[in-house]
Amino acid sequence: MKIKEVSIIGGGTMGNGIAHVFAQNNFKVNLVEQEQRFIDKAINTISKNLDRQVKKESITVEIKEQTLSNITPIIGIVNTPADSDLVIEAIYEDKQVKHLIFNKLNNIIKADSIFASNTSSISITELSADIRGEQFIGMHFMNPVPIMKLVEIIRGYTTNDATFNTIKELSIKLGKTPVEVFDYPGFISNRILMPMINEAIFALMENVASAEDIDTVMKLGMNHPMGPLTLADFIGLDVCLSIMEVLYNGFNDSKYRPCPLLKKMVAAKKLGRKSGEGFFKYKN
Repeated sequence: MKIKEVSIIGGGTMGNGIAHVFAQNNFKVNLVEQEQRFIDKAINTISKNLDRQVKKESITVEIKEQTLSNITPIIGIVNTPADSDLVIEAIYEDKQVKHLIFNKLNNIIKADSIFASNTSSISITELSADIRGEQFIGMHFMNPVPIMKLVEIIRGYTTNDATFNTIKELSIKLGKTPVEVFDYPGFISNRILMPMINEAIFALMENVASAEDIDTVMKLGMNHPMGPLTLADFIGLDVCLSIMEVLYNGFNDSKYRPCPLLKKMVAAKKLGRKSGEGFFKYKN
């Protein structure tokens, strides 16, 4: 199947990044949000990120303008164009809400289109139950989407080869590196990353070392670009907790038990960069 028109459901951090990448590669992109203010914020973010690329001379002003012209804002899921060849859901991590969205879209979008979720941990098999199982797949982009090359392509239990191959080829056209992953809790990236972050939080809670020193060990000792606690703040502590709970419930294994300090910080709304404070404090 040839993908020409793509609809992105959700214009937040991941959604606007995915829209940016598709539009910059000359796909027709419908960016779907609930309200105009969310659309405005998403387009403004894409425009600023394109300006950074222009400043770095990685693209021209003309490419920026063409990219923005490839994006059509849509208010309301029910108004998602029926001719969309691919629909990518990129909302927050809530299985029930995602499933509700796909149920609505299933009655709107043409029968031969592909549905994809950008979920970082929720089962593709569960999301696709009774909804285009063979044409349903996971496309887990990394943040920030315009910069990071990896895309985890997750096969649900019933995802067929035609769908997988179409999405794999599409990812390569976007300049990404696709990795085939089967549908188990956390996939690959978060199954390995989140327990490391969780263990760093345990080390902090147990006063093994300070937050700064824990991050320094991983940066200088393991050559990581940023420490696990800084990375947790960047991802969002609520997101980290949600993924740890998916791993814990999915495997029923105590090694995935979320750290009590992580749960306490989320309860206190200390969510990291987006709230201004997590393991570290942030301005603005």
